[in-house]
Amino acid sequence: MRYVVRSFDHSGHWPDAPVRVIAILGRVANLISTRIVSCPLCRAFGLPMRFVDKPENVAKPIAAVEVAEGLREWVPEASLHSISFERCPGEPTKHILAVEVDISDELY
Repeated sequence: MRYVVRSFDHSGHWPDAPVRVIAILGRVANLISTRIVSCPLCRAFGLPMRFVDKPENVAKPIAAVEVAEGLREWVPEASLHSISFERCPGEPTKHILAVEVDISDELY
């Protein structure tokens, strides 16, 4: 099944998903919201975020590689399908990362 996860959105807008899948999606949200070395007890967790402050046509492929590698290491139950940048609702100049992931039906 395919789900969209947005950075800094840990509220979980997946009402029909099983509890196990919601936990995985929460881990994905945490991963894409965390800059590497910023987690005190696990400095390796997160993304390098080299895509920040780059034009979208440059940032998108960099973010895709970083997210795919991060998912492979930290959330192997989810695989990357696509990424996009969306405008933040309250701040029109700010963008958030939206990641579409696939989670195997075997987890249901």
